[in-house]
Amino acid sequence: MIEQLGQTLLSAAVASGSSDLYIQPVHDTYKVFEHQGNGLSLVRELTINEGQQLIAHFKYRANMAITETRRPQLGALTLTVAGQTVHLRLSSVGNFINQESLVIRLLLPLEEQRLAYLMPEQLATLHEWSLLRGLLLFAGPTGSGKTSTIYHLAKKLSESLSVLSVEDPTEIVAPDFLQLQVNPAADMSYQALIKVALRHRPEVLIIGEIRDHETAQAAIDAALSGHLVLSSVHAQTAKGIVTRLRQLGIDSAAITQAVVGVAYQRLLPTNTGEMSALLDLASGPVDKWEQTTAMTPQWEENLRHARDNDQISTAVYRRFKAG
Repeated sequence: MIEQLGQTLLSAAVASGSSDLYIQPVHDTYKVFEHQGNGLSLVRELTINEGQQLIAHFKYRANMAITETRRPQLGALTLTVAGQTVHLRLSSVGNFINQESLVIRLLLPLEEQRLAYLMPEQLATLHEWSLLRGLLLFAGPTGSGKTSTIYHLAKKLSESLSVLSVEDPTEIVAPDFLQLQVNPAADMSYQALIKVALRHRPEVLIIGEIRDHETAQAAIDAALSGHLVLSSVHAQTAKGIVTRLRQLGIDSAAITQAVVGVAYQRLLPTNTGEMSALLDLASGPVDKWEQTTAMTPQWEENLRHARDNDQISTAVYRRFKAG
């Protein structure tokens, strides 16, 4: 019964293209949510007993400690769902009254990624930038499809170039790439793995996320040494990406030399009911940019164009006007 329920929930999540499955206690019930580009959607409500049994089922299959329901745990599992191999990454933790929750990240193969672009010509611009050597950076909220865009670019490049990724954790399965995953317990930090990666002499290096000075400096150094480096960083706008690099202690002259282009990405609900990515793009030389935290004028122009062509509603235009 519980095993069949778990398989049904995973099959539905894969079919809908969801990135995560949440099993969470809510008052005196458990609720199961799918996470997609537009947020969480409720797919099932369970009793407390059913929710606990479902979490225990997944934890058992992922070799996690079933009797430990309070402390955080991580696990991994590979299953065949609807005839498709799906890699799962599990994270569990108990709340203050010892009710356990579980989040399952679905790592789908690259060919299964179904990200649409509101303005396909923006993707063509990114392809042009990716033919250069240097640092190409992305920003945007969690779940906005940044990794999918990065992998889309790298997939095209992998037809003639070697691609290597360093991530924490791996989010998309791409057999054509050499994928390395950060593992602090084994002394495999971002910095250590980037050094290893460069010894493999890849022509394209993917760094999952730049979070600190050391990783930022490693990305800059790799870009300046002739590699194309694709990565993401936390920033509120496209040009804010460069400001963030400066905040991380990177020399402005090195940023100017290394950065090829920056992109801020959002997923927008369209009038067809689907989600499509829209990007705000800016290219160098970055030392000529004015200091601003705002979106570029092109962002609002593209939104207006999408609204006038009935791709998005006026409400969506207003909601995302500021980014």
